[in-house]
Amino acid sequence: MASRDADGKHPIQKLMDNTWLLLVLGVVLPTVSYTVWGWIEVLLVPAATLP
Repeated sequence: MASRDADGKHPIQKLMDNTWLLLVLGVVLPTVSYTVWGWIEVLLVPAATLP
């Protein structure tokens, strides 16, 4: 069983109570994932044939 701190909270509970951390993760993770996904899509687009 996981150890608890002096205030009796589980370490994961303390992590999930941190509002600023959740805000940053909620903004950074989608931004990074969609940016990486976009760059992969751009790199995988075949070269256009000119008429």
